[in-house]
Amino acid sequence: MTPTRILHADESDYRVARYAAAAIALSVAEAAIPTPLPGVKPGLANIIVLLVLMRHGWIEAVWVALLRVFAASLLLGQLFAPGFFLSLAGSLCSLAVLGLARHLPRRWFGAVSLSLLAAFGHIGGQMILARLWLVPHDGIWALWPVFSATATLFGTANGLITARLLREGTDEEVRVAGSGDAAVG
Repeated sequence: MTPTRILHADESDYRVARYAAAAIALSVAEAAIPTPLPGVKPGLANIIVLLVLMRHGWIEAVWVALLRVFAASLLLGQLFAPGFFLSLAGSLCSLAVLGLARHLPRRWFGAVSLSLLAAFGHIGGQMILARLWLVPHDGIWALWPVFSATATLFGTANGLITARLLREGTDEEVRVAGSGDAAVG
């Protein structure tokens, strides 16, 4: 008989759970906002993901983003529906872009530029999946200017909000967020 190993949650597990809960709440609240075009949303939960990335690193940001996608889809009754897969594709592409962007110089790439990169990664992932699966026609690319404009608008707004939240954090949070690769890696 082998001994049973008991796993205990550490501080990062609790932190991820708190941030994921906030991101899930924002996603559910955002689902109630009417939109003129499907897929055009402010992406408020991305503020939380970016905040986690800049304060605690990429791995915790991945956890928060993926927990948000799965839990919000489950709560909204859309788990494994096309919207879930679009959200997942957008989040995965956004996370991949952020994973690459963490190697960029921090003095030139802060919250706003990272938010813009993430917004374009997100919409790019969604557009590619929609083209390959839901709308197998090149006409879908005619929507790219609309989605690019909204990615620019909301990416900038979310980045500015994230930058403000980072400035208003505690001295320790700001020190960690500004410490280069350790903060985003």
